[in-house]
Amino acid sequence: MSDLENFRAETRAWLEANCPPEMREPLKDESDACWGGRNPTFKNEAQKIWMDRMAEKGWTVPDWPKPYGGAGLSPAESKILREEMAKLGCRSPLSSFGIWMLGPALLKFGTEEQKVHYLNQIARGEIRWCQGYSEPGSGSDLVSLQTFGEDKGDHWIVNGQKIWTSYADKADWIFCLVRTDKNDKYKGISFLLFDMASEGVSTKPIKLISGNSPFCETFFDNVKVPKHQIVGELNRGWDVAKYLLGHEREMISGAGNAPMGSVGAMHKDLMAEDPLLRGDMAKLDVDTLAFRAMGEKFIDEMKAGKGHPAQPNMMKYFGTELNKRRHELVMAAGGSDALEWESEASKGGAKPRAWLRTKANSIEGGTSEVMLNVVAKRILDLPGA
Repeated sequence: MSDLENFRAETRAWLEANCPPEMREPLKDESDACWGGRNPTFKNEAQKIWMDRMAEKGWTVPDWPKPYGGAGLSPAESKILREEMAKLGCRSPLSSFGIWMLGPALLKFGTEEQKVHYLNQIARGEIRWCQGYSEPGSGSDLVSLQTFGEDKGDHWIVNGQKIWTSYADKADWIFCLVRTDKNDKYKGISFLLFDMASEGVSTKPIKLISGNSPFCETFFDNVKVPKHQIVGELNRGWDVAKYLLGHEREMISGAGNAPMGSVGAMHKDLMAEDPLLRGDMAKLDVDTLAFRAMGEKFIDEMKAGKGHPAQPNMMKYFGTELNKRRHELVMAAGGSDALEWESEASKGGAKPRAWLRTKANSIEGGTSEVMLNVVAKRILDLPGA
């Protein structure tokens, strides 16, 4: 057997022996995901066991270097791990903005001290992060942000407001874009890290049309941020921000990668009666397969240093549109019953609330219109208007 064949066999055996049965079932709702953090809550003991075992193995971040909490796996080995987890139905052991967004940025721009300190905590699920980017009036035009950090020698004093800060009320730390020079729109922004428990930080949940409140307004009132908590160069935080946005868009695009046949499994009787609905579901499954293949291709190209910087924009657009289509089909297949909002039978209106939540997918992380503009200009080389 080749080295990769041996690795596959060993990986399969380890997963079979160590992944609890409860962690091989599809996620039922948001509480089924494990976010870790300074004061973590676990839905059951199996959730904690699975996270701890995978973290000890370095498989919460398998392709990160070992000194930073990963396993140092090669691209081929990481792909095998993903495949074997999928075959067994293993859940991701840890949901984390630190893994999906901040971690890659720290690996590229962070100091050695920052990498050792923060990445190991992220890999072990000991710290939960939120993202301080958008502000009122500074969404798509992010570089117009006004949150300001005043230089006080060995620290900054930060004042301002962020909005649409996902899970800010549950996060331990924030990675935040702060203006540190008012004279340069692009080169006057710095990328700062600070504790959400710092004096002067407060949050206020925002209720969405789904009735849930995953987003928050976040306020900074004379927040003290030590100088060593800057990532990258002073006033060059936009470089870090753009790199991180690529990974955020890949993360959001993952919503389009749901299990095959997931809609049909919910409404088998209706599928048998409605050939048009069956056709729509079959097309969704085919498009999901194509999306998965595109994602694997892009990952392989990125690992080989041949990826196009605008590929995450393609992934983000197509993945979010797929997710919206999937939930539209869930609603269509459920008929009037799918609109029920509060009963125990509907699990508190889980389906319509999830359907409404998907509407934000094409806004957060960059609107679908902005994604299409980037693809048109940077991949297709189309002329501007």
